[in-house]
Amino acid sequence: MQIGYTTWGMPSVPVDQALSFLSEQGFDAVELTVLPNYTTAADRLDSDERRRIKRIFQQYGLDMPAVAAHRSLLDEDPDAHRENMRVLKQAVDLCAEWSDGRGMPVLDTVLGGAPEDWEPRLDFILERVRELLDYAAAREVVIGMEAHVGSALDTAQKSVQLVETMSSPYLGLNFDISHFDVLGMSIEEAVRLMAPYAVHTHVKDQRGRVPDFEFLVPGEGDFDFVTYLRAMHAAGYTGSITAEVSHMVQRHPGYDPFEAAALCYRTLANAFAEADVSRS
Repeated sequence: MQIGYTTWGMPSVPVDQALSFLSEQGFDAVELTVLPNYTTAADRLDSDERRRIKRIFQQYGLDMPAVAAHRSLLDEDPDAHRENMRVLKQAVDLCAEWSDGRGMPVLDTVLGGAPEDWEPRLDFILERVRELLDYAAAREVVIGMEAHVGSALDTAQKSVQLVETMSSPYLGLNFDISHFDVLGMSIEEAVRLMAPYAVHTHVKDQRGRVPDFEFLVPGEGDFDFVTYLRAMHAAGYTGSITAEVSHMVQRHPGYDPFEAAALCYRTLANAFAEADVSRS
């Protein structure tokens, strides 16, 4: 497994500065966020810049396990859905272009909607997922759908149902255990259900339970990263364990993206060492 970081926590940091800093910290992999409010927004990346970013990753010896582009698939307004799909399809194209010769980054995204949408709107949900999946599959890009508290896809059980129903090699799960932890699910149960379908991961720290919870920077709470890493290793997961700093944290006064990233690295590096899980 690798220690990774997502630039989700660095929306205003130039890509050169972000990758240089993350490499210096010791990260093995970086997920790049390409949403409109980021310095690496897909719309800002012409062909020269896309090639340059790929060269910077190679320069620092960083893997790119995923590209983050969270956009709802369930908006019923035609114009809003068209724009969301445009952003998502751009991200798929970037995944294909940023292949390192061994594989392509996963497209990390979410479903949107609300928990109560799942059962009554399941046919509509599957139709919308299929629309994106068909585009990604044609480019051999894998989608990592992330369960998210408060969205239609919010539990491990729904996540497994989705991938098993779609039954495509191009649809897996971005396993962010924080969303299950705040629901009260144990590490062991979450890993048992999610790891077999995980094509990418996020980890945060967290405190409390839904609805009274908050996400934290890894190392600020008491999540048991050692038990988590041992469980993921035992489950056969070999990809990036990718630290994420949520928007909830970024909204705090005085938020420093560099301090947060440094704490993420220290927390995960110490946990890997204590868990006796090797990095590759």
